Amino acid sequence: MDQPHNAGSVPVFPGSRSIAIFRALQLGDMLCAVPALRALRAAAPQAHVTLIGLEWSGMFARRFGRYIDGHLAFPGFPGLPEQPPALDAIPGFIEAAQQRRFDLALQMHGSGVLTNPLTVALGAARNGGFYQPGHYCPDPQRFLPWDEREHEVLRYLRLMNSFGAAAQGSQLEFPLYESDYRSLRRCAENLPAPDTYACIHPGARLPSRRWPPRRFAEVADRLAGSGLHIVLTGAAGEAGVTRAVLREMRMPALDLTGKTDLGALAALIAQARLVICNDTGVSHLAAAVATPSVVICSGADPRRWAPLDGRRHRLLHQPVACRPCMHFDCPLEGHPCAEKISADMVWAEAADLQAGRRIGRTPMAEEVRS
Repeated sequence: MDQPHNAGSVPVFPGSRSIAIFRALQLGDMLCAVPALRALRAAAPQAHVTLIGLEWSGMFARRFGRYIDGHLAFPGFPGLPEQPPALDAIPGFIEAAQQRRFDLALQMHGSGVLTNPLTVALGAARNGGFYQPGHYCPDPQRFLPWDEREHEVLRYLRLMNSFGAAAQGSQLEFPLYESDYRSLRRCAENLPAPDTYACIHPGARLPSRRWPPRRFAEVADRLAGSGLHIVLTGAAGEAGVTRAVLREMRMPALDLTGKTDLGALAALIAQARLVICNDTGVSHLAAAVATPSVVICSGADPRRWAPLDGRRHRLLHQPVACRPCMHFDCPLEGHPCAEKISADMVWAEAADLQAGRRIGRTPMAEEVRS
């Protein structure tokens, strides 16, 4: 197979009226793509941008209407782990995408080994993205070599730059609306006042990415002893994890597991003094609303996923040979990547962040517009 040339700057955005972004991933992955979407909008303000993603991301597309104009639900595909594929729906999905006659389709879903053929099947006039050297590269001028070590935010800013779109900052963002705060008040009438509580989020999609509940409990008790109220958060499916933390705690806590929608969760975090969590979507949500956080990185690659603002967001990890890990449960005795992070280590970072208070944060909130 011929190796592609290094892609240079190919300024196609000004002439593209219809652009598809293929990124069928979860919340944290989507938030890491926002700086690239911001750069795209600045470079192509006239373009109609369609997000091709999982069903849930239609809500994400509507919230980020300043950058995304439409959404096309992706039914999954064999080999992609984000959801079981709806095989009967794949032909109709491909046909619907082709009927939109995109000027450009950008593959922003991984190295491209599986997703580059899918992106080409969308039928766009041009395609761009990343390719794994030695695998299929649809266009040597518009596909960049994939570097597993590259930070996820900077990776897609590099892609946009290769198309002539200058970065508009690398910070994450999450627009908050008054309706989000109303939703939060409905599900938590006894919520502590802003800046008087810490959010503890002990869940993660994979058990192999979870710090032990007893250590979350120890840190939560120390935070409570320092004068903060404790609020536990999590999806409904993580109730067992948060219950395990509550059983280990000596101090009281407000458990909002499964009670908040995404907007209410973001509003909750935006008003918190501090977030303690695993390296999961909530860590990126805390970065997006600029709430200080301590993130425990168990199996993930910190080079790729650590918050870029290391002053406001502290990521703790231990070097282990098996990182990054995609196992559902840790196959090693003792779960070393998690167990090697002590409660004392997390508490030290939390105490330092508390001493610095809000570090000049400016939360984003705006009224809902009809």
